[in-house]
Amino acid sequence: MTTELANYLERLEDLRGQISGLVTGLSAEALNWRPLPGSGDHAANSLAALAAHTAGAEHFWIAEVVGGRPATRDREAEFATLAASAAEIVLLLEDAARETREVFRTLKDTDLKDTRQTEGRTLPVRWCILHVVDHTSLHLGHMQLTFQLWAGGRSAPSPLWFERLPHDPENEQRSTLGKSDSPGEHRP
Repeated sequence: MTTELANYLERLEDLRGQISGLVTGLSAEALNWRPLPGSGDHAANSLAALAAHTAGAEHFWIAEVVGGRPATRDREAEFATLAASAAEIVLLLEDAARETREVFRTLKDTDLKDTRQTEGRTLPVRWCILHVVDHTSLHLGHMQLTFQLWAGGRSAPSPLWFERLPHDPENEQRSTLGKSDSPGEHRP
């Protein structure tokens, strides 16, 4: 049986992997392209900026808030990111992944009900982790749309929900009924 923490880690690994897959192989021009001009909170962000921000937010919430590591995040710099290559973006994501795994190794499922202090608020550890899952999902969607706009309407390959399930021999022996892309669609 998968523990709650292991499940959260699997979700984060999957989302981060989708972001890495989306940016891998893209040129600097594609990574730094912004669909609309603007600045501040009203800017349409590039793939590089969104990926850097996603990695930075994961670092903040997991390493700094949950893990108690020293504050090093520079949120403004995340949105100003200009990438020379996809490899540097993937490295940011891998660094966030490494930190998250390190922090998760120190936690037990019973720690999820504990609280942490940040910005004058007391938040449950579980909320902090779920916020990272939610936040990463949101920005993955933004990145998919940004890529589609950059590519003139062509979308990047994206795995179906059942292709993203963790390896589970018990599940793999079951029928494929219910594996559909949309509600109400069933495969015989």
